[in-house]
Amino acid sequence: MSEHRKLYEEVTLSTTPIYDGKIISLQVDEVRLPNGATATREIVKHPGAVAVLALHEGKMIVVEQFRKPLEKSQVEIPAGKLDLGEELLAAARRELVEETGYSAGSMRLISSFYTSPGFANEMLHLYVAEQLTPGATNPDEDEFIECWSITLEEAKALIANGRISDAKTITAVYAWQVYQLTGAF
Repeated sequence: MSEHRKLYEEVTLSTTPIYDGKIISLQVDEVRLPNGATATREIVKHPGAVAVLALHEGKMIVVEQFRKPLEKSQVEIPAGKLDLGEELLAAARRELVEETGYSAGSMRLISSFYTSPGFANEMLHLYVAEQLTPGATNPDEDEFIECWSITLEEAKALIANGRISDAKTITAVYAWQVYQLTGAF
């Protein structure tokens, strides 16, 4: 461990489980700060998720669904949580088919990132899918979504008007723009 890291490290003194749900769990940790004082940290535990930038005929495949925490519909790239023990690429392929009906001839990881490291441990793995073949969707029973495709310009307009406002989709749109400009992610 580097000396730099030790300057900022918080040592967990105790953990109190608060909630254990289907998607997340919540705990409160008491920690010792680098200066010796104590503090509490509310932590959301999440199994991780995958998201797919699906490109087909020069357009990006998106889904629209109602997001209860926001109380509005959002346009997003296909995504979903990892099942216990599930391999990342398999999860990305599963989510793409479930939400859009498309299967990918080519799929590769663009990047993995934490969604909100200030309070959650969720890591999202962003894939790009190409060589798409249409098929039937198979959404979860509590998922009501609409799927269509948009151009880069349409995606930017949806960001500007707030219909795309989640980090994974905005990241995907700008990764797509870089890809169009440079040929690489």
